[in-house]
Amino acid sequence: MRILHLSWEYPPVVYGGLGRHVHALAEQQAADGHDVVVLTQFDKSVPGDEVKNGVRVIRVPPDAPFVPLDEEHLIAWVASFNSAVTRAGIALARHWRADVVHGHDWLVAHAATAVKDLMQAPYVTTMHATEAGRHQGWLPTELSKTIHGIEWWSTYQARRVIACSEHMRWEVERLFDPPAKKTVVIPNGIDVEQWRVSSRAIHRVREEYGRPLIVFTGRLEWEKGVHTLIDALPRLRRRIPGVRVVIAGRGSTDAQLRDQVRRKRLGRVVTFAGWVPNVHHLMAAADVVVVPSLYEPFGMVALEASAVQSPLVVSRTGGLGEIVTDGQTGRTFPPGDVAALADALEETITTPRLARRMARAAFDHVTTGHGWPAISARTTAVYEGAGTDERRMSMQAGLTPRPRIPDGNLLRVVDGA
Repeated sequence: MRILHLSWEYPPVVYGGLGRHVHALAEQQAADGHDVVVLTQFDKSVPGDEVKNGVRVIRVPPDAPFVPLDEEHLIAWVASFNSAVTRAGIALARHWRADVVHGHDWLVAHAATAVKDLMQAPYVTTMHATEAGRHQGWLPTELSKTIHGIEWWSTYQARRVIACSEHMRWEVERLFDPPAKKTVVIPNGIDVEQWRVSSRAIHRVREEYGRPLIVFTGRLEWEKGVHTLIDALPRLRRRIPGVRVVIAGRGSTDAQLRDQVRRKRLGRVVTFAGWVPNVHHLMAAADVVVVPSLYEPFGMVALEASAVQSPLVVSRTGGLGEIVTDGQTGRTFPPGDVAALADALEETITTPRLARRMARAAFDHVTTGHGWPAISARTTAVYEGAGTDERRMSMQAGLTPRPRIPDGNLLRVVDGA
């Protein structure tokens, strides 16, 4: 099968779990014998067109307007990026045509729909998150409303919508009301062999930061809940003298989080490490990896921590509840609950034997349920179903009326809402 992925991030350009997901999936599909091409964002440190591990990666710089990639200019940047990706798709179609176009999130939706029409191929989209979900069910700004509209339009255009968890399917079905059986759940995966860390690397990290060591890694955005972690540290510091915290990642709340640490006089406790190239070394050295998210469609960091057998403390939100079972594969707490987070961290650090047993159970869970070969096979089955629908629809006359875009209070991101 000829597979075309469109993604705004792909190594070495990685902002979060999406880029790592597309990278691993594409390389597994190539290993399975598929002809795989990825259209993605340009980075001057690597070739603009190369074949790596069986995947052809075409990296394109945005077209005009040339604007910064920030919140103020986001829609303009996305428009210029989609223009460039569309032109790259047109050039690619002169000598290669996909059997399926797989777009990842709203940031490539316009290019994906243009390229799928050009190549006459079915379009499959993976919803890695939703704008309404990130804002607890509301669209607080015009930017949010714009993003939501593109998400709806992308799911409408797609023959299949892949959700990374049952919680994510719940969001998609309530927000966008797709036809029955259009949304399919395929979880994220991980190759535990690639996450092996030597004892020397672990020792080096622990020497640098000290112990007991708490690690957060991810985007520094409000929905990731890092502010909850910082709020929990004064009481945890009183209970466990010498505790250290490393916050690894970048994002729009970086300055606010640093200011929060200064105001709470936690400068000797917290280290902001920025982007860490060997993040698995850092996670493997942790006495506990914390995922304090307020919103988490899946929770890739929880998989990664499990792969290096680090104890986990996660909030009970979204897809995290499908990965971590409290008391069995880690500790959980209500999202945003500072006291409960401090208690869970304290218990994990002060009962190392129990923490190691839960970490081993989490490792067993991810190795049996989240291997990339199985996920690649399930994704291929989705492609085949989308292709069948595409052929049937192309034979039918007439147009399907477009549904109304929902507005207002869209979603309450709580179970049973």
